[in-house]
Amino acid sequence: MRSIWDFVIPSSLDIRHSSLIILSENNKPEKVRLRFTLGQMDQTLFHLINERWTNPALDLFMAAVSDADVWKPVLIIIIFAALVFGGFRARACIFCLLIAIVIAEPITNTLKSAINRKRPKHVDSVRMVRLEKGRPEFMSIFKKPVVRRSDESDRRRGDPSFPSGHMTNNTIAAICLTLFYRRGWLYWIFAALVGYSRIYLGAHWPSDVIGTIFLAAAEAFFILAALELIWRWAARRWAPGIFSRHPGLVINPAE
Repeated sequence: MRSIWDFVIPSSLDIRHSSLIILSENNKPEKVRLRFTLGQMDQTLFHLINERWTNPALDLFMAAVSDADVWKPVLIIIIFAALVFGGFRARACIFCLLIAIVIAEPITNTLKSAINRKRPKHVDSVRMVRLEKGRPEFMSIFKKPVVRRSDESDRRRGDPSFPSGHMTNNTIAAICLTLFYRRGWLYWIFAALVGYSRIYLGAHWPSDVIGTIFLAAAEAFFILAALELIWRWAARRWAPGIFSRHPGLVINPAE
């Protein structure tokens, strides 16, 4: 007997070890066993974000959030201002952030090659969005984004899907800012937008984004812990004057 859930839950979905009590057409309770695999849940969520929950305003916004070239001038200004006008905390934050990203990049590339997970465009025709090229780059946000369906040529282009380089860098940045600044946790909002945009633009599966957050967080904490230990050992030995004023690099760094 059909129920309201027949129109909500696609028959192709397969949820394991779960059940629902629903009302049938004659209002009698029926127990329905649903079976999902994680892969099917991943694909379903991807297609909802990439295909269904879209509009032209989001196309431009998500493409801008995800395009690193658009943000380069802003990042250069912020880094320059922090190094020139910031105190020890700002310089230590920039130093740790850059070192962590430099170390994490080859790890990310190695894992991509080893895991070799296909991107959505490698296995299906997906909705792809990108900014129209502008000169200088930030002028791209004032142009209509390019929206198209991936085709056979896209299946032969692009590196593997997991882990995500965008999410690795932004997770590391969010952790560094959270540790160094009281309101640094606010950067997690931007990091979350970047993660969502990678799915929206058709570049990554949802599980790529979630998995990368945990992986990058582990990398960040390990690298930052190593930098803290190196600072305490090296600065005490070779720069005792600086060490007396700044005994911690990551943990409670003085201004």
